[in-house]
Amino acid sequence: MNWILVVTGLIVHLIFFYSIFDIYFTSPLVHGMTPHRNELEAPARRLVLFVADGLRADKVFEVDENNNTQSPFLRNKVTREGCWGVSHTRVPTESRPGHVALVAGFYEDVSAVAKGWKENPVEFDSVFNESHHTWSWGSPDILPMFSKGASGDHVSVRMYPGYSEDFAGADLTKLDTWVFDSVQEFLEKAKENVTLKQLLNEDKIVFFLHLLGLDTSGHVKKPHSREYAENIRVVDRGVKDTARIIEEFFGNDGRTAFVFTSDHGMTDWGSHGSGHPSETLTPLIAWGAGIRGPLPPEDGPSPDNLHKDWKLSDIKRSDVNQADVSPLMSTLIGVPISLQSVGTIPLDWLSSDLEFKAESIFVNALQILEQLEVKMLSVQNKTLQLLYTPFKSLMPSDQMNEVRFIRKRINERQFTEAIEHSKRLIDLALEGLTYYHRYDRLFLGSCITAGFVGWIVYIVILLLHQHTDIVLKYNATSVKRNNKKTTYAFILFGAVVILLLYAKSLQWSYYVYTLLPIVLWHEVCQRCQILQFAYWYILDHQLSRQVLTGAVLWAVGLELIILSFFFRELLSLGLIFMALWPLQKSLQSSNKLFLAGWSLACLFMAVFPLLPVVNRPSNYPLVYTTGCAAIFLTLVILFGSDILTYPKKSVLAKLSKARLLVLGQVVILIMSIAIVSSTVHSLDSKRGLPLLNQCLSWTISGICLVLPLLCSSRMPPRLLSIMLSLFSPYLLLSTSYEVVFYLGLCILMALWISMEYATQSENIKELLVLDFMEVVKLGQTQRKLKISDLRCSYFFIFFLFLAFFGTGNIASINSFDPTSVLCFVTVFNPFVMGGLMLTKILIPFLLVTCTFNAVHLAVNVPTQSLFLLVLLMSDFMAVHFFFLVKDYGSWLDIGSSISHYVIVMSMISFLFILLSISKVLTSCTLRFPPWQGNKCHRQ
Repeated sequence: MNWILVVTGLIVHLIFFYSIFDIYFTSPLVHGMTPHRNELEAPARRLVLFVADGLRADKVFEVDENNNTQSPFLRNKVTREGCWGVSHTRVPTESRPGHVALVAGFYEDVSAVAKGWKENPVEFDSVFNESHHTWSWGSPDILPMFSKGASGDHVSVRMYPGYSEDFAGADLTKLDTWVFDSVQEFLEKAKENVTLKQLLNEDKIVFFLHLLGLDTSGHVKKPHSREYAENIRVVDRGVKDTARIIEEFFGNDGRTAFVFTSDHGMTDWGSHGSGHPSETLTPLIAWGAGIRGPLPPEDGPSPDNLHKDWKLSDIKRSDVNQADVSPLMSTLIGVPISLQSVGTIPLDWLSSDLEFKAESIFVNALQILEQLEVKMLSVQNKTLQLLYTPFKSLMPSDQMNEVRFIRKRINERQFTEAIEHSKRLIDLALEGLTYYHRYDRLFLGSCITAGFVGWIVYIVILLLHQHTDIVLKYNATSVKRNNKKTTYAFILFGAVVILLLYAKSLQWSYYVYTLLPIVLWHEVCQRCQILQFAYWYILDHQLSRQVLTGAVLWAVGLELIILSFFFRELLSLGLIFMALWPLQKSLQSSNKLFLAGWSLACLFMAVFPLLPVVNRPSNYPLVYTTGCAAIFLTLVILFGSDILTYPKKSVLAKLSKARLLVLGQVVILIMSIAIVSSTVHSLDSKRGLPLLNQCLSWTISGICLVLPLLCSSRMPPRLLSIMLSLFSPYLLLSTSYEVVFYLGLCILMALWISMEYATQSENIKELLVLDFMEVVKLGQTQRKLKISDLRCSYFFIFFLFLAFFGTGNIASINSFDPTSVLCFVTVFNPFVMGGLMLTKILIPFLLVTCTFNAVHLAVNVPTQSLFLLVLLMSDFMAVHFFFLVKDYGSWLDIGSSISHYVIVMSMISFLFILLSISKVLTSCTLRFPPWQGNKCHRQ
């Protein structure tokens, strides 16, 4: 393997991967705006915000056949005192972006993922920051981001310790009761503390209660469970008692506003993160100062009939976007709207007169116009004046005229007209913000596209030059490079680009995106003679029809994989076609048992893409049974076949060592089954995760990475050892049929090697004695590429995506479900849990990659040859998904389109790493004692 090419390819693809964040995921936030506030007296002096993390709208509003509800206090507020509706969230439906939308009024950008949705990747303003003082109680995963982002020390937090967020805890409601008890203790203390009492009696104060119990109950017990329902009742009673205590503390002065909502919902199977309605529809209930009471429903179409199912069709339902809650709360207590907010005040929720509503929505428009002006100046300063195109629907002069017009209408007490113009101005300003936010998208997208195409052409040239006989066919010992004029032209063009970028003080990534295609196309132009040789070769050998047919089949096959991102079932169709491979003439003389096994294995694996990937219940008996089946098959191979034997009797000592190692791995697999069984029983009994089980789970996962290196480097025993080593951690992370999928994949990979070996007519050495330590197989030069190698590379790509989508899809990847990691950790930790989930995804990848390493040895082709073919196919798909990325339509469509590109690019980047890891697992051998020397084959 040419490691310079590997490193170069990794860097290039990391640039392509990172580019999507600069094009689609740059932070929409701007700074330097002037705050605006309504000078009229606010209806409320204080605000109480309850956020029930992970609470679905239907679970609050629904009633049973006897009209009983889990939340009688909240339903009473809906029907008798307050206003209600559904708050519509956006993808990703996670805790941090949901809280940011509620409290700061904007939708979180993806850069927050890098900090686990906890810290502030970009500083932002919030209702808490604008308040005179905010007291908050709840989770250490949420509260710090608002206290750290606040100016001064007027945001006070009190949090329970992180280890309290234990998914294996016996009482999951204790997180919520702790919050309610803490608020009561705080108010009792304030009665004795004069300073604190004076502070509490000021205007513009906020109480924030973050209630995490429902999220934890939903993950562990699922939203339809008895425990989830009981937690809702606990929250309802806690809200009732807290509201009463606060009202009594302030003498029932009627100046307290209450808002109850949720950051996101939860699916029936206990996860969130994607765009299912059960995740994006959250409850919003408000009552108290400044909030109107119930109204009869208005005529006209409704977005859905949920209110009828909830028996609330006789009360007006007022839905909002989640970001609208922030300006609503700011308006209630009379503080400036958060500077980066893109929400619009839902005036329908206010009980105030038209004058107050007109002034409030006008301030809302001024606040968004401030953002537009800052954004416009930022774009204008980094764009050449000749190329700058402003947002023509709302030019600066139009803004000034519209502001004057609205102020005049308010002064003339034409409040209704002023409100309508303010709403129109807000809509235009938001369009302008989107326009300037996407201003560089076409330029950057063109640069990345040029880079992609240049890289693909460069890979094609490398394949034709180094891995075919085309160059030698025309007696060209070396490819002539173009004259220096071409190089000088590229250097001059690059220098001009650098000067232009430097003149506008653009960030460093712009230099990379614009210079990369220049460098790649320079290399292509220097070697373009090879493309001419290839054209001559096709004409001389009359291969036009064959090349065209092959290209069409190649493209159709890749399109099948691309479509599997949208229709996972197409992977089953691909496996059915693969099952027909034994009908090929070159395989007719092969072992019929292997041929039948291949077809049956393909048909068996074709079942998994048809199975559900979400809403699947845990099936631990199936996990135990599959583990036992794997043990049985291993023992059959160990004592009933010859893959662990050697052809020479002088190496019988090695035979016993190989069998002992495999027997040790069988024992570890038995231990893994016992650990899962013990852990499940302990969690069901509410005794938590046993410490011994946790330690053994981590220990087994670590040991399994080393065990294959102790095995013989001969292909059959080494691959068996790798499969067993990966099986144990995968079983520890399994909850249902995915462990059956892994066992089937192991069998299919073993048969793939045999099938590829059978297609090679020049094989003179038995498959069982092939050794990963052989630098050159059979003592001969490894051959050049053939047409059949396209099939081998395609199969590798197909199996990689089968490993990824065989038991999951975009929704299952985006959704957070901690059940599979409970043998390792139960206390919430996004990095550890995310790392374990990523490991579970990568284990089948690693298995397929190790098999690919064996296939190149079986077919006698250098790894680099097949790897370049794989890279070419992967880049073809990546370009396809790059053009499929969109920023319009539903948020689920937008998120999915971006996820597709990120998955493909991540897979390509991981491919470089996985090939390196698989090379170590297959070709390196540890010797004991150490002084015997370790061996590691390198290509």
